[in-house]
Amino acid sequence: MDDFLAARSQMALSLGFHIVFSCIGMVMPFFMAIAHWYWLKTKDPVYQNITKAWSKGVAIFFATGAVSGTVLSFELGLLWPTFMKHAGPIFGMPFSLEGTAFFIEAIALGFFLYGWERFNPWFHWFTGLIVGVSGIVSGILVVSANSWMNSPSGFDYVNGQYLHIDPVKAMFNAAWFQQALHMSIAAFAATGFAVAGVHALMIVRKKNVKFHYMAFRIAIVFGAVAAILQPISGDISAKNVAKRQPAKLAAMEAHFKTEKFAPLIIGGIPDTATKQVNYAIKLPGMLSFMTYENFNAEVKGLDQIPAKDQPPVAVTHYAFQVMVGLGMAMLALALLYFIALFKVKKWFSKEWFLKLFVAATPLGFIAVEAGWTVTEVGRQPWIIQGVMRTADAVTPMPGIAYSFYIFTAVYISLSLVVIFMLYRQIKMVPVVYDVASPQPLSKREGL
Repeated sequence: MDDFLAARSQMALSLGFHIVFSCIGMVMPFFMAIAHWYWLKTKDPVYQNITKAWSKGVAIFFATGAVSGTVLSFELGLLWPTFMKHAGPIFGMPFSLEGTAFFIEAIALGFFLYGWERFNPWFHWFTGLIVGVSGIVSGILVVSANSWMNSPSGFDYVNGQYLHIDPVKAMFNAAWFQQALHMSIAAFAATGFAVAGVHALMIVRKKNVKFHYMAFRIAIVFGAVAAILQPISGDISAKNVAKRQPAKLAAMEAHFKTEKFAPLIIGGIPDTATKQVNYAIKLPGMLSFMTYENFNAEVKGLDQIPAKDQPPVAVTHYAFQVMVGLGMAMLALALLYFIALFKVKKWFSKEWFLKLFVAATPLGFIAVEAGWTVTEVGRQPWIIQGVMRTADAVTPMPGIAYSFYIFTAVYISLSLVVIFMLYRQIKMVPVVYDVASPQPLSKREGL
């Protein structure tokens, strides 16, 4: 493995690891706040226990996300010094604001975890809500920085110099809203289905059924609504990509030839040598219509993109197909859930129905990883679209491969620790959380 591939692989590993924890950190506090609100309104102890159980999960993911996010910050400077030298002054504002949001989130989480029976109940609930709001803001700010890499603005690039820098314009670039919307909804869908799937599994196993059923209902509502909204945000994002990054769209769709009445390709195996997509389902004219709302619109293909500026087609296409396919599966499950909620309530007691959501537990996060693969690989060979190539930004420092191996071992170890801690949390439900008359948290847990 050469140093360039090692640097890209390390960054991909770090981002792929961190994105799971950042999504959960953005969304889980809202689940917690809803359960807490139900507790304050109904005084049903199950809601209080769900809130306390979820708050410990939020703390675990927050701590792990903070570690992996800090590592990412250092990696940007260590692995891509040329990029940070020029890009730092331009898109540094969202990163600095993200740091502020992170500190607010940390303080609010501390208040919430240790505020039981110490604060006014509604103020205590409000601190939990602040954890979620600041998490969402933090995520949007990071996505804003990434969207700038896809749609650079806020500067003039003259003779290799970055002049007339406008950080505000850079932050609110042409891609930030679409990417932030798509990513935020994806976080809710992925986390909602993952949390609901874990609780559905416990219901199937007949463990603390009331506790897990009420938790399932809160999580799946968020996940189902997000899954229904996600195709809309995806359509907005795709239209924006077609306008700003035609090479990425062509790679996503394995669209080799510029043509009118362009077909939408479903599945298939791209062959870059013959410029064909084998074994694909083709819907005539649909790509033109979905991109430009005109069946006869011309869609730019890879034949109009210089070979040196083309992204890897196979990886981008496969990742896009995985993202869309899993998104459609989650949409179908979301519609099934609402049918059960409003028409066929007896399905909630059926094992087959719950097992569908158990099977869907990882789908959202696989789709998120695939979506980020499309975003990053589809931009190649550019680290700043049309301005700076990734190969020109990498560090000249040797031995990056060894760093990649070490970080891989660290992230695998962290993953195992997190899985163990979450498993222990679930096993502690009947011991600590699911009790009819909960004692004060400090007495039960020895705090």
